[in-house]
Amino acid sequence: MISLKQLNYAIAVDKQRHFKRAAEECAVSQSALSTAIAELESQLGLQIFERNNKQVLVTVQGMRVLAKAREVVAGVKDLYRLSEQEQAPLSLPLSLGVIPTIGPYLLPQALPWVREQHPNSQITIIEEQSAVLVDKVRNGELDTAILALPYPIEGLHAFEFWAEDFYLVTHKADALAGKTRVAGKQLRDTRLLLLKDGHCLKDHALSACRLPASETDQALAGTSLHTLIQMAAGRLGSTLVPEMALDALLGSNRELVAIPLQDPGPHRRLAFITRLNYAGVPNVEYLKGLFREALLKKDSSNDLKNRS
Repeated sequence: MISLKQLNYAIAVDKQRHFKRAAEECAVSQSALSTAIAELESQLGLQIFERNNKQVLVTVQGMRVLAKAREVVAGVKDLYRLSEQEQAPLSLPLSLGVIPTIGPYLLPQALPWVREQHPNSQITIIEEQSAVLVDKVRNGELDTAILALPYPIEGLHAFEFWAEDFYLVTHKADALAGKTRVAGKQLRDTRLLLLKDGHCLKDHALSACRLPASETDQALAGTSLHTLIQMAAGRLGSTLVPEMALDALLGSNRELVAIPLQDPGPHRRLAFITRLNYAGVPNVEYLKGLFREALLKKDSSNDLKNRS
């Protein structure tokens, strides 16, 4: 069987036209190189080199063999390069699920940083509620998904990368608007606007305030955080918003105020979920790191703004 080592030795001899210098280039002894070349010629049944004490010449058949040898060696190098590319972070397409109470606020912060670091990455985004995303990850329709924990994900990996607290968002005319912090028990007499059933943010918000669902006004439920904010601006009640979404939802709105909850946090934790046997777990862990970097960069820039 012809070996790659033999082909590399032959190419080196052709380049140097000298066995000793070729052996030095290949970091082997001259006798080992000569033996390998002789074995190659024997296996092929033809002579590649004419050699004497003064010079090394390439035979006509040898020229054709060496041309093919270079193609073979180049092809093998291409295989190694392909393998390296396949193993490189985010080199393969990746499908990512995200829930509606995270996607519109996290992705604009994180994806530009991911694209900056990996401009050729191919990430497909799917937005669904938590229960749907968990099923899609379990059955292989999605590679990974970003959820807010706690949430039941038995049998799946969870790679946490961020934690945050909730803020009470209310109209500036509300009785609580002047508070620097507000406790969950203070919201028992407040018309609290929440998302409809099926959104895990509703459960997280109630848990953060230690309020049972029976004490909330079920008639005033929204389908999105944006809707809840508009309802609060219309003085229909107050709502709870995760810190990540504050800038996007409130913007320059001067009618609303955001008050941090006094109840101990974090009130929700963000995590990538994957299957236990998913082959792309290293990619997910790498992406988790990039998302965290992007959020930390945003936090740092906000700190600088607050100091200036």
